[in-house]
Amino acid sequence: MVLIRAGPSVLNSAKRDQLLASLQAHSSSIATIEPIFIHFVLTTDSSHNDGLEHNTLDTLLTYGDDVAAPAARNQLNDALQNKTQSTGILYVSPRQGSLSPWSSKATDIARICGLAKLVRRIERGIAYLITLAPDSDLSLETIASNEAITALLHDRMTQVIATTLPSKDSFLPRSDPAPLRHVDLIGDGSASSREQALARLVDANGKLGLALANDEITYLVNAYVPQQSSTKNESDVQALNRNPTDVELFMFAQVNSEHCRHKIFNADWTIDGESKPNTLFGMIRNTHKITPQHTISAYSDNAAVLEGYSANRFAPSAQHDQTYTPNEEPMPILIKVETHNHPTAVSPYPGAATGSGGEIRDEGAVGRGSKPKAGLVGFMTSNLDLHTQDGKSKNAWEAEAFGKPAHVASAYEIMRDAPLGSAAFNNEFGRPGLSGFWRTFCERVPAVLPDGKETTEVRGYHKPIMLAGGLGNVRPQHALKSKITAGAAIVVLGGPGMLIGLGGGAASSMTTSGSAERAQLDFASVQRENPEMQRRCQQVIDACVALDVGAGAGAGALGSNPIQSIHDVGAGGISNALPELVHDAGLGARFELRDVPIDDPGMSPMEIWCNESQERYVLAIQPGEGLDRFEAIAKRERCPYGIVGYATEEERLVLTDRLLGNTPIDLPMSTLFGKPPKIAREAKSLKPAHHAFDSSLRSYLPSDKSDLSSALTEAVERVMHLPTVGSKSFLITIGDRSVTGLVARDQMVGPWQVPVADVAVTRTSYGFDDCLTGEAMATGERTPLALLSAAASARMAVGEALTNLVAASVGDLRRCKLSANWMCAAGHGDEGTRLYEAVQAVGLDLCPALGLSIPVGKDSMSMRMAWEEGEGDSRAVTAPLSLVITAFAPVDAIDDTWTPQLRTDVGESVLMFVDLAKGKQRLGGSALAQVFRQLGDEAPDVEDAAALKAFVEAAHTLKGLKVQKRKEPSLVLAYHDRSDGGLFTTVAEMCFAGRVGASVEVDALGEAALADPIAALFNEELGAIMQVRPGDVKAVKMVLSSVGFPLEAVKIIGKVNEDAHDQSFQITLKGKNIYSSTRAQLQRAWAETSYRMQSLRDNPLTAQSEYDLITDEPTSPAELAYQLTYLPQADVLASLAPSPERPITSSPKVAILREQGVNGQVEMAWAFSRAGFCAVDVHMDDLISGRVSLSSFVGLAACGGFSYGDVLGAGSGWAKSILLHDRVRGEFVMFLAKRTDTFALGVCNGCQMLSQLAKAGLIPGAERWPSFKPNESARYEGRVCMVEIAPDEEGASTNKSIFFSDMGGSRIPAIVAHGEGRASFASSEDLEHCESQKLVAVRYVEMGASAGSGAGVSGQGTTRYPINPNGSANGITAVQSPDGRVLAMMPHPERGVSAEAMSWRPSSAAREWKGRGPWQRMFENARRFVG
Repeated sequence: MVLIRAGPSVLNSAKRDQLLASLQAHSSSIATIEPIFIHFVLTTDSSHNDGLEHNTLDTLLTYGDDVAAPAARNQLNDALQNKTQSTGILYVSPRQGSLSPWSSKATDIARICGLAKLVRRIERGIAYLITLAPDSDLSLETIASNEAITALLHDRMTQVIATTLPSKDSFLPRSDPAPLRHVDLIGDGSASSREQALARLVDANGKLGLALANDEITYLVNAYVPQQSSTKNESDVQALNRNPTDVELFMFAQVNSEHCRHKIFNADWTIDGESKPNTLFGMIRNTHKITPQHTISAYSDNAAVLEGYSANRFAPSAQHDQTYTPNEEPMPILIKVETHNHPTAVSPYPGAATGSGGEIRDEGAVGRGSKPKAGLVGFMTSNLDLHTQDGKSKNAWEAEAFGKPAHVASAYEIMRDAPLGSAAFNNEFGRPGLSGFWRTFCERVPAVLPDGKETTEVRGYHKPIMLAGGLGNVRPQHALKSKITAGAAIVVLGGPGMLIGLGGGAASSMTTSGSAERAQLDFASVQRENPEMQRRCQQVIDACVALDVGAGAGAGALGSNPIQSIHDVGAGGISNALPELVHDAGLGARFELRDVPIDDPGMSPMEIWCNESQERYVLAIQPGEGLDRFEAIAKRERCPYGIVGYATEEERLVLTDRLLGNTPIDLPMSTLFGKPPKIAREAKSLKPAHHAFDSSLRSYLPSDKSDLSSALTEAVERVMHLPTVGSKSFLITIGDRSVTGLVARDQMVGPWQVPVADVAVTRTSYGFDDCLTGEAMATGERTPLALLSAAASARMAVGEALTNLVAASVGDLRRCKLSANWMCAAGHGDEGTRLYEAVQAVGLDLCPALGLSIPVGKDSMSMRMAWEEGEGDSRAVTAPLSLVITAFAPVDAIDDTWTPQLRTDVGESVLMFVDLAKGKQRLGGSALAQVFRQLGDEAPDVEDAAALKAFVEAAHTLKGLKVQKRKEPSLVLAYHDRSDGGLFTTVAEMCFAGRVGASVEVDALGEAALADPIAALFNEELGAIMQVRPGDVKAVKMVLSSVGFPLEAVKIIGKVNEDAHDQSFQITLKGKNIYSSTRAQLQRAWAETSYRMQSLRDNPLTAQSEYDLITDEPTSPAELAYQLTYLPQADVLASLAPSPERPITSSPKVAILREQGVNGQVEMAWAFSRAGFCAVDVHMDDLISGRVSLSSFVGLAACGGFSYGDVLGAGSGWAKSILLHDRVRGEFVMFLAKRTDTFALGVCNGCQMLSQLAKAGLIPGAERWPSFKPNESARYEGRVCMVEIAPDEEGASTNKSIFFSDMGGSRIPAIVAHGEGRASFASSEDLEHCESQKLVAVRYVEMGASAGSGAGVSGQGTTRYPINPNGSANGITAVQSPDGRVLAMMPHPERGVSAEAMSWRPSSAAREWKGRGPWQRMFENARRFVG
């Protein structure tokens, strides 16, 4: 039986209106649309009509907001109850045979809540109630068959759309598995049948999308089909003499795809008839050969490993009943950067989500288990063409419409959806996203045909680049994989296999075309994401890794890490991962197909073995006690796993199928991993005639705009609006940038939080001023330059990565390691020549000269899209050769990181320009050239490697120099490198960050600048700007000179406006103004593209509210400040403070409570531990099973994250697993209501959970607390916002909360990271009750002279977005119980307990605080309460 229940609204009103507008763009006949969730509950065969169980079910399915019109909801209810014909409704439901991640989590919640006897499965669909215009002849059936419309309403890979409700059968698994298939190669065994075998395999290659090369087809035929005796040779003896199964062929194609084997980088090259001595990979390896120092692992694992600093590793200890304990040890750094280009082009949200997810798995599967720490993401797309979406004027550089294949996304669709997918995965997994980039480029450029004729071609990113990378840590004893022992258990850990993502490795290795067959293959190859499942997998890995007490514990030691080796499951699914796991150890394996966890029993053996379902790892586990330990951990974390086989001494891969009684795979490992003939690549150089760029701009502008001032004004206007240059705020604030509590530098800079940081920095481990080491990462790319000079483009990518990286305190360049990600269409034109030239430039020349090595990277060699626009209209867009360099390095002082924020609190200051280009002003491939639809003819380049190296050394020295007895002791006050948009943009962005004006004198740049001021201001050669006091200029120059940097390249080019109210921005030449504007005017132009994207993607009203905060006022109601009623550095614990003499376990115990999907427990534990508590890891499964009782704890901290992936409402599943479980509910009643010596803190997801316990009566006096609903902006919000701790009385510094007892009235920046934080009261009376009874503990407030009426007054909150990021009434963001013992708050205090974790803090105050952050006091107050 299937029960059907209507659910909440799918979208808020603003998003619903946006959806309607999008639909009306395809059909004006659609008058209204109302999307409402519907739930399908498949009941068990033995279920009975128990009213209590049905009430419980209804309670579970009540969540979210209802903004639907009553008539629409009545119409839906009538339709669901079969009272009326369901006209006007489209139903979206899961594809038959599939089980969505949402379903698995909702079903888990139901079972934990005691509904196992009733509920077999809960699924969710959507009912779209559609009203058509009165005069429309459009039918619902017509809408349901319109692919352009239905693409806006459902995911056709995992869902179906229909005009009728799905039947019960659609929710039942397919009972009959699809069969194993063979490809007939043997035939009758004659000589002619061998030719037929080749033909048949060629046919199968096309139909299955295997992407096998001709030599691989021949290799496979030789492997299976014996030659006739007269032509036999020694190699034919090994022929298997049977037909291959489809499983074997598909597996071989994935294992040997370009995506997995990198055949082009291992090929032999002949260029212009000359045989080249090196392979591409050989030249990359050369960097490591020359500079191996500080690299622990290169080219041999899922990520490279380099040396880091030592620190206290902080984790739960199984030897101490899951008490969090510190253990000092070295903290090696792991680094990885991947791309997921093809899936992002086809289906942007899941493509980018699984791109980030796959890279995160790489970071977690290093050695014997490791841990991701921080991430980055980058995008390159063709022109945005935003005017096609919002009707505003077209940008000049987007004048030509190039078209695209129908089945791939446009640049706008990619940038609307893909960043959301990537951010959502990182957010839910619990990895901060700290860095990134976005470049747009699509232009017709000069080209040469093979016969030498001049022509043009379109170069751009129709096939986008989606780059995902990051860094993490691995324990030193786990950095390298152990030798797998024969007999080791081979385990698949993670989510079940489903029929999604089939053939991704092969599909991504092919040029994208527009054919219908290829479109289907493309779409079938895109995976779908389940980050909450990956979080569970990571918890299992973390727990296994933590079992090793010290560095000497090996894989067989008692109580040690049972993982011998681990691989992530990516391209090719387990068909690639499982063979690789054992092959790397020189072993074979026997597997049983039916032991692989799956959720669709109707899949064929090939589909089970080769699908690319995400969130899976394969592990070799020590048999015996090791396997027992592993299984106990996995069960505690509720993480699915399957023991699918065992490693064997015989190097043979055997896969049996007990259900169908056959053997889908029986191959020698040498056949699967054998070496088909090595690829030989030939390429020729083609040299198109490029045209010089007219830097006066007279050639591109009408005569009335051709004077210098007018031309400069036009240039500024265009460049500021180019997405490559403009603000990326809409990409950044959707991501969590604070989770872990180990972030020391994110993208947002200064008290006005402007996204202009050069580098991302993390902390090695937890600490105050006793742990100031860390890690840094920064990216460099100059891809359009490759159209002029591939070598220059590659060198500039390295150079830009370094000029970004030096903002962090990085010393010896030998400790800096690079990831190189190469993208091109290797077989197009002379791209092969360009690729070789670029690799040689960095592998043999620049990196060795700088002492840099490249121990990790990736290549994607099919960056071309070709299609038929109409009959006979063949089109193609080819990406430029694209190298993205990501630099990683250990940091010796995270508190010495430079930012671009210009300071106005230091008196007079000047702008010092450090020129790394020897005065060159080349404009080829620049943003300026692009916005005038030009390429130019001369590319910027790295002119002097020695000078660049010296600059890096000098920057490190400058950070270490401090002027004593000065409020701001640093010599350099602000720093920003010259990059996209040139020097003009560099200075402008520094002004944005400092909310101040500046002036620049072109004359100071030298003779070349006087002759060509526009080139001087907009060239993108390497260089940097520093803000320095006039009195410190000499000292800075001395440091630069001391390391051999030429002082003639250091120039004072302008000054910062000393008066913060002076917001003017001026450029002068020979004493005359040639450009004059204001900081706000420039910033609004720079931010407009981001604002427009935000308006289209999110709630347009909130987007407008944020954009309106850019004014000429020197202050802003959104600015950050610290107005504290206490001293963070004060010792308030005295004898209660943690001490080496007192064992941790003797301190009062606080339960660090988490449910599956929670990701913020470690930073919470550290905050409590540093305040003198014994912090204990408690999983909800511990309470439900009875292994742990709350009776032994005095404190409870419910942590942030995404319990059950926020299924059934954020925090709802977690709360209901407590409320609907009698014994666990009793534990909470005793702890929260009956004991008076306890306290409880709920943060973010924990806040959402506690609010529901309160409304259920478990927290006395808190029954009228609000619920926390989706943000008004209709998106996740990652920000730092000003809050005020509510004082007991006006002007008082006290608060009745035990956490805020001496913090009342303080105004503090608070870290926000949530999607459902809007405090929603059941009635206005409940709101008034909470206000009058002083149950409001914290609220969002405005600051500065421009604060709204009343919003800046103590005790009055704000609703202005994004100062209030979620739309909570009265700015409420935390509530407390009447007795002050229970606090529920949406911001994250545990992430702000150290000074460096705050995105901005006054430098002098931070030093006075001795590394402590403003939020540590509340944890210390809790310790004082306990006594």
